[in-house]
Amino acid sequence: MTRNVNPAGGLNRRALLKAAILVAAPIPLRAWADSPAISPVTRTVSEYIAAAIASAMPANAVEASKHHTLDTIASMISGTHLMPGQKAIAYIQSQGGVAQAGIPGTRIVTTVVNASLCGGMLAHADETDDSHAASLTHPGAGIVPAALAMAEFSGSDGNALLRAVALGYDISSRMSFALGDYAFARQGHGTHSFGPMFGAAAACAALARLTPRQVRFVLSYTTQQASGLSNYARDTEHVEKAFQFGGMPARNGAASATMVASGMSGIDDPFAGPYNFFQAFGTNAKPELLVRGLGDTYEVVNTNIKRWTVGSPIQAPLDSVYDLLREHKFRAQDVEKVVVRVFSSGAEITNNRSMPDISMQYMIAVMLLDGTASLEAAHDVARMKDPQVLEISRRVELIGDPELERALPSRQAIVDITLKDGRTLHSHTRNVRGTVANPMTREEVGQKAFDLCAPVIGNDRARRLVEQIWNLEQVPNVLSLRELMQPG
Repeated sequence: MTRNVNPAGGLNRRALLKAAILVAAPIPLRAWADSPAISPVTRTVSEYIAAAIASAMPANAVEASKHHTLDTIASMISGTHLMPGQKAIAYIQSQGGVAQAGIPGTRIVTTVVNASLCGGMLAHADETDDSHAASLTHPGAGIVPAALAMAEFSGSDGNALLRAVALGYDISSRMSFALGDYAFARQGHGTHSFGPMFGAAAACAALARLTPRQVRFVLSYTTQQASGLSNYARDTEHVEKAFQFGGMPARNGAASATMVASGMSGIDDPFAGPYNFFQAFGTNAKPELLVRGLGDTYEVVNTNIKRWTVGSPIQAPLDSVYDLLREHKFRAQDVEKVVVRVFSSGAEITNNRSMPDISMQYMIAVMLLDGTASLEAAHDVARMKDPQVLEISRRVELIGDPELERALPSRQAIVDITLKDGRTLHSHTRNVRGTVANPMTREEVGQKAFDLCAPVIGNDRARRLVEQIWNLEQVPNVLSLRELMQPG
């Protein structure tokens, strides 16, 4: 049998387009009768997903989708130089696969499912990606890689990608709400995988132009794959965490959509009837929250972007120290003591950790010494043992504050710095820079993306990539972005 290949060894563009058309076509396997017993929740969400690509979005949702698409792509590209990303790349290289979608930051072209898996792990190879505090998810890492891979494979335009990303954030957060979000996590379930998995599935199903019935099959296959435990904090190398937060939800969501697009059928209503998904997974489940506000409230607008490439509980303390440094012009050697108060659960997972980007004491010391908290410093394990850093770190006292725990999902911090001259400096960061209440500007997001991408793909491609994402509505085919995301 002869395969259609291009000089680079992948399938040629005509074969890809033919495959994309097959993905988008209705499935003539048999005439399934539409069941009148389908629940209102399932019917509403499936019809919404099927119509999402052709639906208009408000301007603020379009702009937010650009911010989060760019931020996640930049996280993916920078993740190629980190250990979790490198392990993901090595794994995908061992798998092979039909050339359907590229992996940002590399020249690898593989299947949509493999590209989604690797892209998701790259996006969360670091603590760089976005977060949706209310639903306890990192939506970008699970949704954007899958949507990007499917958009590239199906020949979708930039508008379609933006709408698919916004759709994914809507379904991701609402699924987490429906399952009980924080209560669900306390039971040991991984909200960071459950919500984004359904978000990725929805985004891919929409880009594949599936019918409402096919979307219900996609949702059903996703329920069969839904998994994840909230024990990720025990992962000291961030590899399994990158898989759980990004790789697994992106892969499983893409797999659900591509399986159904290829002709596989499934259960008509996974959210109702005997042994349904919500019955199996939640004593606190409220299925109606999956559709509440759908089409009115766009959750991508309510998602945070990280200013600093560190764990979320460290964001507010770094903001406080940064602001105090700028206002009072003191130096690290002037500091006698630093008292940092954060929410109790945040203190537990950041207290003197061995990983630099989730160690509160280390990152505070870095901010005091450098006046900033760079990506390089956040991954400099050797620097954690530097005598100067250790000396400053010992002066940092971390306290878990029950009052700040009750303030969640607002991740606040109170920082008091005592100087050797007797002065005490105080800062209470209530709204972290990059959160909805204190958003980063387009320029700030673009600069962060450039700083993350340029070391991997070069300055010129990084600038052009940022420009293309800001003008994504004018991109006729997402495939054209692939070269810009590759090393120069």
